[in-house]
Amino acid sequence: MFSVSQLTDEQKQQIHQWADDGAQMADIQKRMAEELGIQITYMDTRFLILDLGIELKKEEAPVESAPEEELKVATGMVETTVDELVRPGALVSGRVTFSDGEKALWAIDQMGRLSLDADTPGYKPDEEDMITFQEQLRDKLAK
Repeated sequence: MFSVSQLTDEQKQQIHQWADDGAQMADIQKRMAEELGIQITYMDTRFLILDLGIELKKEEAPVESAPEEELKVATGMVETTVDELVRPGALVSGRVTFSDGEKALWAIDQMGRLSLDADTPGYKPDEEDMITFQEQLRDKLAK
């Protein structure tokens, strides 16, 4: 078993410096072997760190940025588009942005049924927006 008393003051200072620079326990164990020629086990390294009163800096987990949410901008207008590539199971499909900025996917299936899949679960457009959307859809599909 390794003991702190086997280290010189310079070696102790070097280990403190490594820890201050952000080295973790495995790094210190490796550097002791490479730079000081002292082979010790991971457990001995752990005891050494405790005996020297060293507090290792916590490794910060990489911050994952959340996917940017699309900003909802109330334009006061309904805008409807038709997909060039129709989604599977639909005769025609596209996107709609309602006057309050809420966006949805729309599709008409083989039975002629219109479906809306809003980005916000449970969203229901107001009646005026729905009428405007249906009028725009009729005009775009009549072409």
